[in-house]
Amino acid sequence: MAVLGAGTMGRGIAQVAAQGGFEVRLRDVDPRQLNAALAQIKANLDKGVQLGKVTSGAASQALERIRLQTDPGAAVRGARWIIEAVPEDLELKKGVLREVEVHADRDAILATNTSSLSITKIATAAKDPGRVVGLHFFNPPHLLKLLEIVRGEKTRPETIEHSLGFARALGKEPIVVKDSPGFASSRLGVVLGLEAIRMLEQGVAGAEDIDKAMELGYQHPMGPLKLTDLVGLDVRLAIAEHLHKELGGEQYRAPDVLRRLVREGKLGKKAGAGFYSYKNP
Repeated sequence: MAVLGAGTMGRGIAQVAAQGGFEVRLRDVDPRQLNAALAQIKANLDKGVQLGKVTSGAASQALERIRLQTDPGAAVRGARWIIEAVPEDLELKKGVLREVEVHADRDAILATNTSSLSITKIATAAKDPGRVVGLHFFNPPHLLKLLEIVRGEKTRPETIEHSLGFARALGKEPIVVKDSPGFASSRLGVVLGLEAIRMLEQGVAGAEDIDKAMELGYQHPMGPLKLTDLVGLDVRLAIAEHLHKELGGEQYRAPDVLRRLVREGKLGKKAGAGFYSYKNP
């Protein structure tokens, strides 16, 4: 399989696929990004070994299955699965899809990892939109079990069936949703996250107490503000703006404090600061 984009999600998807036994070509335009991705994957696997969740042999084999590529054609030729994982920009995703389809095998499935953009619109860049499907992985992909399979207007039924099998081969629990703004997960998750930010903005409670309310009261493994830091405040803002544009409703309007933190570069864990502070961004 091929994974296009070696950022946070791309490298996570590559790791999951390699651990699932797939030979993976991880492609990015920036060789430094590729090297950073491989280092992060190795660190994740090493931690898994330390915690007893992965054997050292399995970790080594997974690393050996990953090959780095900068050339799009070399990355996708012969791949059964091609997963685009570039930033959340509709035209960028369409451009990547258009670029690689000419090199892809006729039976290859073209998947896009997006948390809110329209699969149907992304698929307009493909000559065969029937083989385009949304595969929404969750961060971090090697720890979270859910895989949201999104059916575009022209996605063929067999593409969905293959996607369900693929998800299970990766050890994921799949759900199938139709192409609609925010799908199921982002549409619900963003409302909870934005409301938590508004509560913080209004002084209802501090960040830790708001998170504890959901962690201890509703058994959420992570509070909405910690989760926003993990996802990235810039990512959450982009999703909120997209949903507000598509669906309307005050529940999707981004709070001022979220916009301010993004302007200040406090994007969450990856930047060392967001709603919490982190020693190692």
